[in-house]
Amino acid sequence: MTSVENTTTDPVEGPDGSGAGGYAEARLRLLGQESRPGPARRSALSGLTDRWLTGLFAPAARDSGVRGAALVAVGGYGRGELSPRSDLDLLLLHDGKADPGALAALADRLWYPVWDLGLALDHSVRTPAEARRTAAEDLKAHLGLLDARLVAGDAGLLAGLRTSILADWRNQAAKRLPALHALCRERAERSGELRFLLEPDLKEARGGLRDVTALRAVAASWLADAPREGLAEARRRLLDARDALHLVTGRATDRLALQEQPQVAARLGMLDADALLREVYEAAGVVAYAGDVTWREVGRVLRARAARPRLRGLLGTRGVPAAERAPLAEGVVESDGEAVLALAARPDRDPVLPLRFAAAAAQAGLPVSLHAVRRLAAQARPLPVPWPAEAREQLVTLLGAGEPTVGVWEALEAEGLIARLLPDWERVRCRPQRNPVHTWTVDRHLIETAVRASALTRRVGRPDLLLMAALLHDIGKGWPGDHSVAGETIARDVAVRLGFDAADTAVLGTLVRRHLLLVDTATRRDLDDPATVRAVAEAVGSTGTLEILHALTEADALATGPAAWSTWRASLVADLVARVAAVLSGAPPAAPEPEIPTTDQERLAVEALRTGEPVLALHARREEDEAVGVELVVAVPDQPGVLPAVAGVLALHRLTVRAADLRSLELSDLPGEVLVLRWRVAAEFGALPEASRLRRDLVRALDGSLDVPAKLADREAAYPRRRGVVPPPPRVTAVPDVSSLATVLEVRAPDAVGLLHRIGRALESAGVRVRSAHVSTLGADAVDTLYVVDADGKPLPPPEAGALARRVQEALG
Repeated sequence: MTSVENTTTDPVEGPDGSGAGGYAEARLRLLGQESRPGPARRSALSGLTDRWLTGLFAPAARDSGVRGAALVAVGGYGRGELSPRSDLDLLLLHDGKADPGALAALADRLWYPVWDLGLALDHSVRTPAEARRTAAEDLKAHLGLLDARLVAGDAGLLAGLRTSILADWRNQAAKRLPALHALCRERAERSGELRFLLEPDLKEARGGLRDVTALRAVAASWLADAPREGLAEARRRLLDARDALHLVTGRATDRLALQEQPQVAARLGMLDADALLREVYEAAGVVAYAGDVTWREVGRVLRARAARPRLRGLLGTRGVPAAERAPLAEGVVESDGEAVLALAARPDRDPVLPLRFAAAAAQAGLPVSLHAVRRLAAQARPLPVPWPAEAREQLVTLLGAGEPTVGVWEALEAEGLIARLLPDWERVRCRPQRNPVHTWTVDRHLIETAVRASALTRRVGRPDLLLMAALLHDIGKGWPGDHSVAGETIARDVAVRLGFDAADTAVLGTLVRRHLLLVDTATRRDLDDPATVRAVAEAVGSTGTLEILHALTEADALATGPAAWSTWRASLVADLVARVAAVLSGAPPAAPEPEIPTTDQERLAVEALRTGEPVLALHARREEDEAVGVELVVAVPDQPGVLPAVAGVLALHRLTVRAADLRSLELSDLPGEVLVLRWRVAAEFGALPEASRLRRDLVRALDGSLDVPAKLADREAAYPRRRGVVPPPPRVTAVPDVSSLATVLEVRAPDAVGLLHRIGRALESAGVRVRSAHVSTLGADAVDTLYVVDADGKPLPPPEAGALARRVQEALG
């Protein structure tokens, strides 16, 4: 175990560890006891610290002559929840009668031993009146004093202060609680949502320990109370995770960094880091949901309080009328800004009511009443299998409501209704996704995809199948093997249970199985190859399915994160869809026609042959008035090493390659061949380099005066690497049966400086030519697809293709 204390020895030891050295040793023994984790250890650590501080306070107060003083623990220490590296939040409370010098001497006798042990200390010295004034001016100080607890000294002094502090908190609730809510929102904006972060802050992020403290403060106001079911357990889990993090790192940190997660999981007795994150996410979800419900109730109560005097003035003795109940659907009404159950609703006789309730609330953009959801969870009858048509239609209506779907779905999920309706949901609930491209956990990603799909329903003939496919497309995650394959089986089972007919069930199965097909093909395959388009057409099967798959692809990418979709990707997918639609409508795949060089390409080729040196041009590309990157055209007299040279120079200038293709031109009026390379690039950051600088470096790279591999090695060495994050090794495969024109190599590797340069060098050394390259980056991983041919321009035989793949993989390894 990492030592967490400076064990400076006090010459005077108490039998119970009350001396500094004795306390430090007892503290280390306690923290080293694997058999006492969790609340028991936090309580024991607080008690041990109490005894030590009491041993400091009594003689210090006697020697300094200070009477009428108390040592008070506030904040987390006041709650008796000391984590291994928690701050000690202490208040020296006094009646104001002591000599200032004596009071300062008493404070020094208390604070310096704490500092000498290397413990973090948050301290103050105040009279009750000063503490009360500070609380009135500082919301955080007021919150800390709500948990004030006597450690040593005058108990009556603290009792009076606690009475005043609580009374002030309750009397000022109308002002204090909105300010506290604003503080929570600001913290959430700054630190993010705990349950969706790969490296969450257990304290500051939304759903973390700060929010639990805020909910305790709301309860202390007597204005509203949080849903208590599961909240204490969620708080315990977050505190246990923070304790383990402190012990693993030996630091007072609340951020659960990637490199520490396996050790924290092991210390907590969990299977792996994913199990740890899932438990933390579940706890954070409970806290966040409790916060949503509580703050909504606070707002309702404060609005009612503000309106009541005005209404009484208007209505006189007639009193205030009850809130109106506007009907939303059968058995569902709106009351006081929430969706609630109608008085005549009978969940025990209406199995469709939970879905009708949820759909009506989402369509109206209303939050759902906690009491209504709990009543549905307790009383609603299970739906028959297969579902009746109304239940299926209400689920589709819920999914098609857009953003309000999220809050309603989470409320139903918090009370167990979603798992009851869709048992397969339990495997994806709170499941982390470690690819940094993903913003959400699997379950939230599925709901976000449905939200995105709801905006695309006008593009498809079957919006119900689009929305269901959005909800189910990643349902196979959490099962062994390819999640698309596992997901198809689950989606078909769900479709049958929900009452879809055989034809619709088959379409849903295809959509889930092929939900990555369009974007993967468009970004990694040669769309001019008839075999590519034919394979997609055969996999999709019909124009109706293709139409839905196109919308699902966009919704999935938009719900993944900002790096997963762009105008460039959208244009590639749209191009593929148009080609596949033509084939599905009966037209044969268009044979690739010899590409006629543009005037600009011919000009560059002539210049390259005339000078014997590379020439290039940069052109900004725009589609529908939006920039989608820059096209770089390079013309070079045919010679070895062109691909690695150009790729290396681009890497040195921090240009990200999105796509590339190469072709050879012969000009009738000039002898020799010229290679024309077209690159789609984007600046990694900053402005694009000047074309003249690129050309100068390319000339030097080709003549050998610029050592590209050495320069790239220096760049790679300068990149910071995170301790403990070891990516899997590169993998190169020869993909069979996807092209009749070339051998297809697929390279999956950690994205690194000059990756395409190293690939190009390996291919050049193998004596093959690159026909085109399709490059994509997904977070920290690169997936590059290269179409290569032999010296005669033909695909390689399978044995040679396999050998080439192994050779490139060795070069990258």
